[in-house]
Amino acid sequence: MGRWAPDAKGRLAVAAMELFDERGFEATTVADIAERAGLTKRTFFRYFGDKREVLFSGTEVLREKIVAGIAAAPADYSPLDAVAVGLDAMADVFAEMDERPRKRQAIIAANPDLRERELIKLNGYAGAAAAALRERGVAEPGATLAAEAGMAVLRVAFEEWTSGPEGQDLHALLEHGLTELKSVAQSS
Repeated sequence: MGRWAPDAKGRLAVAAMELFDERGFEATTVADIAERAGLTKRTFFRYFGDKREVLFSGTEVLREKIVAGIAAAPADYSPLDAVAVGLDAMADVFAEMDERPRKRQAIIAANPDLRERELIKLNGYAGAAAAALRERGVAEPGATLAAEAGMAVLRVAFEEWTSGPEGQDLHALLEHGLTELKSVAQSS
């Protein structure tokens, strides 16, 4: 495929995921990714700051989904239920990605630096969710506690979804996680 073919960013992402899967994250270079995509290193850096960014691009879209979901939740919803609406909005995005989330999660699980980056990303989602809850009038520390609890539910459900059998419903896993969290909190 020529350098001028459409969707350079998409081609780079596909090439990177293939190479990470074949060779491992550490053994794959930016030059390898660009070559596999039929592009130059310079083109790679137009779209991604480094090879880690291939795995973490799209964070803004997901952050916007959770914030919009929280804002759109009915006014009488509890803070945690409003976060659940945001998580469901995020799950819609993941459902459209085929195998990419599973492959991505396996790559991250195999690399401690990437696991750290994943936690930083989740922390950013929690901060955005807490801000959205404050916009709804939720006081502190309730906004932060609900947001952090929601991210714990997301992390557990997402890991179960990406490591479990194909065909699982992420929405159902999120709902189950939220129910379990509420049950644990009430039994204390």
